[in-house]
Parts: sequence; C-alpha cells; structure tokens
Amino acid sequence: MLKPQQIDWVILAGGQGSRMGGMDKGLVELNDKPLIEYVIEALQPQTASITINANRSHDIYQQYAPVIADSFTEFPGPLGGIHAGLSHPGNNEWVGFVPCDSPNIPNNLAQLFCDAWHQEADILVAHDGEYYQPVFTLFHRRVLEKLHDFLERGERKIILFYDECNTVKVDFSNAKDTFINLNTPEQLKMFSQR
Repeated sequence: MLKPQQIDWVILAGGQGSRMGGMDKGLVELNDKPLIEYVIEALQPQTASITINANRSHDIYQQYAPVIADSFTEFPGPLGGIHAGLSHPGNNEWVGFVPCDSPNIPNNLAQLFCDAWHQEADILVAHDGEYYQPVFTLFHRRVLEKLHDFLERGERKIILFYDECNTVKVDFSNAKDTFINLNTPEQLKMFSQR
C-alpha cells in the first residue's frame, strides 16, 4: 500500500503564463492572496515534502518552499517541471505534481491517489470522468530515464508519454472542482466573485 506520507509533492509554477499576459501565474492574486498560497495550504496537511518548480521569481517562491528549475530549456511545458521534480533528490520513490493555479485542491488529494495505487503502476493520473487532468499526477522515480529520453527526442505531449508507461487512471469524477484552474484574467475575476 502507498500512504500519503510516502509522496514528495512538486507544485508546477514553471510555465510562461502566456494566457495571463505573461504574468507569473503562481503569484497572481485571488482575493489578495497569491494562487501558490492556496495550493500550499491544501498540500501542507497531506505531506512533509513540498518543492516548487519555477523558472523565474525564485526569490519570492523560496519564501514558501525549496525551488527547482527546469533543466530542459525552451520551456518543454509540464513535462519539463515533472522531469525537474523527478531529478531532484527527495525522501520518497513517488513524486506528486499539481499546478500552481488551482485554488480548489481537496484535503484528500493524496489519499485519492493512494487509493488508486497498485504495484505495477509507473504513473497515476487524475481523470474527471470525461478527461484526463494530466498535471494532477503521481510519478514513480523509476520513469525518470524514460522521460529524459522522451524529452531529448523533442517530444512534449504529456498524454503520449503516459501511453509509454504503465499509467493508472485515478477517478476524480466526484471531485471535478479540483481542476478549476485560472489561466486568464477573466477566469480569475469570475472565480473571485463566486
């Protein structure tokens, strides 16, 4: 069995924020609080290990948790952050990933992943009943070499990588609000008015 305390978590804040006008999304404020703080507050009771993957604003992010940058330049997307997280030494074989712009992470996120775990799995990925939510995911460190080779080939599509591994779907159909993510100033405004 996998237990929540056996997971190291990485918050993915390394994107370019192009739909947010180039702003650093983790630091964009929702009701006077940076989005990253919502994510950290949700994760802290679930783990002893949080790291932030960021490619800028390191001095600010370091106030919250240790920061690691992508080793692949040219912004390979979420897989660049996942690669960085798996490369970074941690306490556990399993590394969980969540985006920095999802303020609705539930307090049983880690447990939902643990409930779906089985021994043969390389990756566990959230599924909302209709679609994969590929940046809510758990990776075993053994896939690092395979991921490195995948990125070296110039591949960037996260779903294609899942096809190359033993990937298990985690049912989040009863917790779809988990995946609300705030990509644009309009989404931010609408969400803050709720």
